[in-house]
Amino acid sequence: MRIALPLVAAMALALSACGEEAAAPAPQAMPVQTITVGSRALPEIIELPGRIEAVRVAEVRARVTGIIQRRLFEEGTNVRAGQPLFRIDPSELRAAQAQTEASLQRARATAANAAAVVERYRPLVAQDAISRQEYDAALAASREAQADVAQLRAQVRASSLQLGYTNVTAPISGRVGRAEVTEGALVTQAEGTLLTRIEQMSPIYATFDQSAAELLRLRRMIDAGELRLNNPVRAELILPDGTTYNVAGAIDFFGQSVSATTGTVQLRAEFANPQGLLLPGEFVRVRLTVGELTNGIAVPQSAVSITPEGGSVFLAVNGKAVARPVELGEMIDGQWIIDGGLKPGDVVITNNLQKLRDGAPVQVGRAGAGPQGQRGTQPAGGQPQAQAAQGTAAGPTQGEQGN
Repeated sequence: MRIALPLVAAMALALSACGEEAAAPAPQAMPVQTITVGSRALPEIIELPGRIEAVRVAEVRARVTGIIQRRLFEEGTNVRAGQPLFRIDPSELRAAQAQTEASLQRARATAANAAAVVERYRPLVAQDAISRQEYDAALAASREAQADVAQLRAQVRASSLQLGYTNVTAPISGRVGRAEVTEGALVTQAEGTLLTRIEQMSPIYATFDQSAAELLRLRRMIDAGELRLNNPVRAELILPDGTTYNVAGAIDFFGQSVSATTGTVQLRAEFANPQGLLLPGEFVRVRLTVGELTNGIAVPQSAVSITPEGGSVFLAVNGKAVARPVELGEMIDGQWIIDGGLKPGDVVITNNLQKLRDGAPVQVGRAGAGPQGQRGTQPAGGQPQAQAAQGTAAGPTQGEQGN
């Protein structure tokens, strides 16, 4: 019995030690900095993918049948309207024109003879020297001869036009592409053989599509007074290398129908292109400054986490971190414009986001307030400069209430 008592005591001590090891320590609160969300006037910016298109595109085609004799331009250069591009062999058309002119001369002679007969018959029919029927027949023959002259004159003009089409000229000014035919190639009028293309390079268009749902949202914001629309809507281009095109443009076309396949509306902006930097077919991004949000919300870039599902922030609520998904707009001066998910007065955590989990305890340190979303500075007395403003405008921070 005396031996069992020490054994029982040892077992009790061992169980007590195990209980102390099993009790996990309470998690420590993560020190964080916060800002109090406010509203202010912010630009409403939309960025969409688009493509560059020429203002005018002319396909230069053969208007007569013949053999290409010469190419008169350098491929890929700028040409002016009326500048010769190709010369087609005019031999056959010149021969046809000469034949038509000969027929015209013969018709004129016939018409002159028929007119002389009418002049001779006119006094005779008045004296009843010839019948009225003979006079009428002579008059009809004269008129028919004059009609033949008019017809052949028109044919001469047509053959002259056909002959002029052997010198192929540029219909518009712009940059000419490569030649689709070479010297010696047969081109035909019936098929309208393509010779080359000319694209007007300045000004130039950027076309892009906007979803009908987004346009509806903007219209509702305008009607509610939440958005002041710019007129005209300013447009900027982001080039494929990420740089911004240094010439601003403006919206000049707004589609009035929604695509049944994509659910989008087509828009177009016009840009000056004096140096020919923008090329037709090039993919760009179009940044539109639609207007100004009257009560916009923005938070620092450091406060937003980007995930495949979208953006999110952490709020400090009752001493805990609460994850909140947000709808992100554009980034301006290092701040994300928030299209949805936050309201004025929310306390947003701006640091240590990688160490936070939803529901984790936090200890709010220095806090910022005001619509600009800037952190306060620590004055000499050791209290945050924005703490007084935060306590009056939005009450004590949520994190402080939970401590």
